[in-house]
Amino acid sequence: MNLPAQIAQQVREVHFGGNWTVSNLQEQLAGLTWQQAAIRVAGCNSIAALVYHINYYVGACLGVLRGEPLTAHDKYSFEHPPITSQADWEQLKEKTWTDARAFATLIEQLPEQQLWQTMADEKYGHFYRNLHGIVEHTHYHLGQIALLKKLLATESGVK
Repeated sequence: MNLPAQIAQQVREVHFGGNWTVSNLQEQLAGLTWQQAAIRVAGCNSIAALVYHINYYVGACLGVLRGEPLTAHDKYSFEHPPITSQADWEQLKEKTWTDARAFATLIEQLPEQQLWQTMADEKYGHFYRNLHGIVEHTHYHLGQIALLKKLLATESGVK
């Protein structure tokens, strides 16, 4: 398996399962109501905010892989639309799954030498750094989501 295919597989695994940590975004979010996803526990970001934040960067890199300019800014990465219904929550999750699948597919199609080329601007480094960074970033916030779920269960008495 070439390196782009390996990175694409890691994107799929952190989103949908099969990774070494045996934790993935889709399973962690399964069964959460919109109220659980939208609540802030112990002053932390809500699960919905973290999902939006994860996907914000996937979407930014996805755009670059599609030939679009990089227009993302860190200051907007947590500014998600309000989650006020189950439909809002399902829409956010579905966008996350759709973008992750498209992202992995485009990574897989990259010629390996492109991984070492600059992505969008010199200050961002090469494609490898950014694509692999998305996987690392997702795992980081996946851990936060798992902990928030435990805190929610503790506070509500529901497991």
